[in-house]
Amino acid sequence: MNCTTISLLFFTFFITDASAQKSKVTIDWNIAGVLPTTNGKQLGFAGPVAGVGNNVLIVGGGSNFPDSMPWLGGKKKYYNDLYVFKKDNKDSLILFKSFKLPFPLAYSANCSSSRGIIVAGGENENGISNKVLLIQWIEARQNIRIKNLPDLPFEVTNASVVVRNEKVYLAGGEMTNEVSNHFLSLDLNNINAGWKNLPHLPKPVSHFVMTVQSNGKDDCIYVIGGRRKNTDGPSDLYISNDQFDLKTNKWKEKKSLPYMLSAGTGVAFGTNSILLFGGDKGTTFHKTEELIFAISNEKDEAKKARLNAEKIKVQSTHPGFCGQVLLYNTKKDEWKTIGNIPFDSPATTTAVKWDNKIIIPGGEIRAGVRTTQILSAKIVVK
Repeated sequence: MNCTTISLLFFTFFITDASAQKSKVTIDWNIAGVLPTTNGKQLGFAGPVAGVGNNVLIVGGGSNFPDSMPWLGGKKKYYNDLYVFKKDNKDSLILFKSFKLPFPLAYSANCSSSRGIIVAGGENENGISNKVLLIQWIEARQNIRIKNLPDLPFEVTNASVVVRNEKVYLAGGEMTNEVSNHFLSLDLNNINAGWKNLPHLPKPVSHFVMTVQSNGKDDCIYVIGGRRKNTDGPSDLYISNDQFDLKTNKWKEKKSLPYMLSAGTGVAFGTNSILLFGGDKGTTFHKTEELIFAISNEKDEAKKARLNAEKIKVQSTHPGFCGQVLLYNTKKDEWKTIGNIPFDSPATTTAVKWDNKIIIPGGEIRAGVRTTQILSAKIVVK
């Protein structure tokens, strides 16, 4: 695919910053690059490691189904490939070099920091991980350096992580037997002290968006949407928006999302805004779970076969994920729908900021289907 020839799509909206000045904001969407092929196939990856450091985009790991869809018996495969992308003179992303992670990894919590890309937890074919990595791009050597940070006190996947003032904050995720409500911090200036417990999340949650933004007075951490897997029935899907005030160390419930949403991506923007991109509203997800539980509880083999056929139909005709873009104003405590992603909307990936752009690499675009596209959303404020 020639990424420089794809036409730009854009929408315009208005934000009000901390000084109460109304700004016109345009978001130009583009496919800035593509992930490499896997064994000659354009498969893409869900749950990749992703971040920006030292003026390069690093994407790697992730999972896909190389042989057939999971409802047809396909086995999920995990990867340890690690790719470094650089910008060309037209801002397209070009694969520069390839490396390897220490082990295959998908669905880790990722965030970019001044010290490198922090990668926490995740999973592979051997189970859930408690490992924490710091991935650095050494420009002078044109090479990757991977360091180990202190292990998490438990294994977790599909968690979220952010960094503020040299402190790493990790929240939620799926543990071996339950969904986590843990909230932890690690001081990068004192890593020998290890991870410290903070006040628990208001509820157990995975597959959510977490970011740091000012509430108009102080920096806060926001935990938005997500879901909770249950052992005795379909998952709980959330519309919640919880704020952790880093000054008072207290949680506070804020204005809920306009609809249930999990597995989307998001970033802080400007002085008082959070942008959310896509995600899963859960209709097909819930229907599939209901059928799985019905199949497991059904004793009649003929009825079980009919239920399984219905489940395959639901999964194979998945319509794709929500493509809406939401804006949350942390100062006004209000949500707005401000546009749509003009391409297949990816879930289970990480949005990263790079200069005036937001990069969304890979992800899942329908049940079992990944994308190789690296989306770019250029934000222009006037």
